[in-house]
Amino acid sequence: MTTHQLVCISIFLLVYLLIMLFHRYKSIVAWAGVVVLIVSGILPLSRIAFHINWNILGIFWGSLVVAELFIYSKIPAYIAEAIINRSRNLVWAILWLSAFSGIISAFVENIATVLIVAPIAFEVSRKLKVSPVPFILGICLSSNLQGTATLVGDPPSMILAGATRMTFNDFFVFHGRPGLFFAVEVAAIVSLVVLYLLNRSQKAKITARRGEKIVSLVPGFLLIALIGGLAIGSFMPHFMDYVGAVICCTLALIGIIWSFFTPKIKTFHVIRDTDWETFCFLAAIFALIGSLTETHTTTVLAKTIGSLTSGNLVVTYLVLVGFSVMISAFVDNVPYFAAIVGVVTMLAQEHGYPLHLLLFGTIIGTTIGGNITPIGASANIVGVGMLKKNGFPVTFFEFIKTGLPFTAAAVLAGALFVWIFWA
Repeated sequence: MTTHQLVCISIFLLVYLLIMLFHRYKSIVAWAGVVVLIVSGILPLSRIAFHINWNILGIFWGSLVVAELFIYSKIPAYIAEAIINRSRNLVWAILWLSAFSGIISAFVENIATVLIVAPIAFEVSRKLKVSPVPFILGICLSSNLQGTATLVGDPPSMILAGATRMTFNDFFVFHGRPGLFFAVEVAAIVSLVVLYLLNRSQKAKITARRGEKIVSLVPGFLLIALIGGLAIGSFMPHFMDYVGAVICCTLALIGIIWSFFTPKIKTFHVIRDTDWETFCFLAAIFALIGSLTETHTTTVLAKTIGSLTSGNLVVTYLVLVGFSVMISAFVDNVPYFAAIVGVVTMLAQEHGYPLHLLLFGTIIGTTIGGNITPIGASANIVGVGMLKKNGFPVTFFEFIKTGLPFTAAAVLAGALFVWIFWA
């Protein structure tokens, strides 16, 4: 490796370590890494704007705003309450609420999903005088799993789309084959079976509750319009250049203007609660990955992995999936996946491997792997924090008792699905 490559990879690994240690300040840490790269002369200041994927950031911001409006509308809370009221007993309430969280998370940010559904679970557990832990863990784990199902569900999905120019529709059917959506859904079904087995002793009857009322249906229509707009926009030639961002940002601005004229939802709260930290974090990550590309560090890393796996596709696939699971169990998956995408692309070119097979397997391992531990995903941190605040602290190893079998089953099912259809 050249001097620039060694410095570049060292700075990236240091940033990654600091993000792991100081997760609350991940955006500041990431931008500090960018500044160091600029000062060291590795990343020219004029190239930062070029490396940042503005289309992905536009899609991310627009979908976040619409998601925030959707939360304030109380539509998801109302639906969650209706699901609980129709559950036969506690174990089925856990399963249905987990499945519902997964569905919401395919279109709404994972932390927001937990904040939407968790209060319902706490209320039910209080009424039935049972522990809310199985509810909250199921909600967190399912939210993290399903974020990969669509382009707007999770930052790694957007990074994948930006790197491969996959459209919204490509997540469903791609090159005439089932896309990531179906791999994730297979994993979700298998994981629900695991949740049932872990909670099958919870047989308490559910008593109906009333309380949630829909504030407005407008945010629901905006979310439907966003999904429909992205589906239609996927057929346009410049969808991954600017069309996706235009669609999402336009609907977000319509929602903000609407909230300004309605007393039901406060515009300030919608703008304030949008995940600005992750927005800034993503921009910094794009710049950091740009430095790896500028110095051709990804090429060196790809050749190293290729030599370690001896050019064997099966071994390479298993190594990428397994390594991604282990890494994501303890650290933020966004910088890891952003870095590994370039490495996998180079690796596929070097050895003639099917690119999408390796990328799909890697993203499944990356996003689901965070479910093993309470620190592997932001939604887990939030969920465990809520449990502690309500008097139900969950230890690291208590979380793993649920997270590990859930993750193992989901990754195995999803990775196997991808191999069958994409190898």
